[in-house]
Amino acid sequence: MNQVIYHFRFADGPEVAISTLPAPSPAPPDAPDWTRLAFHQCPNCPLTPERTPHCPLALQLVPLFASLGALRSYDQVEVHVEMAERSVSKSTTVQRAIGSLMGLLAANSGCPHMDVLKPMANFHLPFATEDETIYRSASMYLLTQYFVQQQGGQPDWQLDGLKASYQALHRVNGAMARRLRCVGEEDGAINALVLLDLLAKALPYSIDDALDQIGCVFGPAGAHGTSAKDGA
Repeated sequence: MNQVIYHFRFADGPEVAISTLPAPSPAPPDAPDWTRLAFHQCPNCPLTPERTPHCPLALQLVPLFASLGALRSYDQVEVHVEMAERSVSKSTTVQRAIGSLMGLLAANSGCPHMDVLKPMANFHLPFATEDETIYRSASMYLLTQYFVQQQGGQPDWQLDGLKASYQALHRVNGAMARRLRCVGEEDGAINALVLLDLLAKALPYSIDDALDQIGCVFGPAGAHGTSAKDGA
């Protein structure tokens, strides 16, 4: 994965820069107690404290929480996202800015339930809307099924596995929110996680309808009053 750096600029404070490179493994000796796996461990966590003393997702969020955990959800911030091929800037609220970064950090954390998001993290889209996220999630999953079929496996064209993965993510997000509420000074980071969880909770039940709506753009050429020469 290429390094991505989020730069947060506030009107009344210094700039904060957070890199999305993976957290060190094993955990550093000064890792905070709230990162221990047994502290509000997710009910569906396949890891054990004996073999994995610290939650990999919690460890990945330590720099974010240390720098931005005291911010309020609706504080305004200028965000500049520096990537290998391009940069993206946006003026937004703390919760939406942190949510975009948090999703990327989670995908590369090493949490087994977050691994499904790794392909999207490799092609990160900062500040993606709900429709963009559904489109990217479904496209990524269907491409995965193509590779499964190419390797002789049984592909899941009905997206059942994607729905199950997001149900698992919802349970992880709930446990992580309980973990963060024990250490947060303000609600910026927690509400960012809540925003992420809204999609994880809704996607298994809404993805079919959402894809029906998106499907209109994949109709035959000319169906929408355009032709091939019009381009995109």
